[in-house]
Amino acid sequence: MTATSDWRAEPESFVFSDENKAKIEMIVAKYPDGRQASAVLPLLDLAQRQAGGWLPRVAIEHVAEVLGMAPIRVQEVVSFYTMLHDKPVGRHVVWVCTNISCMLRGSDEVLEACEAVTGVKLGQTTEDGMFTLREQECLGACCNAPMVQIDDDYYEDLTAETTTAVLDAFKRGEIPKPGSQSGRHTSEPENGLTTLKDTQGGDS
Repeated sequence: MTATSDWRAEPESFVFSDENKAKIEMIVAKYPDGRQASAVLPLLDLAQRQAGGWLPRVAIEHVAEVLGMAPIRVQEVVSFYTMLHDKPVGRHVVWVCTNISCMLRGSDEVLEACEAVTGVKLGQTTEDGMFTLREQECLGACCNAPMVQIDDDYYEDLTAETTTAVLDAFKRGEIPKPGSQSGRHTSEPENGLTTLKDTQGGDS
């Protein structure tokens, strides 16, 4: 697969679906009158999911219209948060954490596996639109380093081999089980618990 950045065209229009309009009513109702702009992040998230994983200009403008905001104010929010995309991305966005905990635990090998499976480098999208590969400074799962975020889920305790297996599953149309890929429970010690083994609790 070769890299490309223009595989998805800009749509000519965007309007929230009836399902999302109902969600928007509930979201906006949480804020006091005159503070509807506070709902901009959840509305952008809805718009991005409806638009196929990114925020075309018409979607940003529609969110601004719904909330009574200037479009530039909404664009400022989009440009600030890495989880919001104002350019086309693949169906699965793979964020590789390369901060110190992940680096010390093998994120270089994880990144190499991601590049090998997808055939693209950081910042690129596969020609078929399956994957976008990106680097993240820290994803906050240091106890389970190295790890990647794919879409909404964390895949942790990775090796080059388990990273390859996770991505191959996505290529087959499967959603692999998130969390630790080494078999350990959440962030417990890799060799099992050494203290507080009694899970029944004390006397009531």
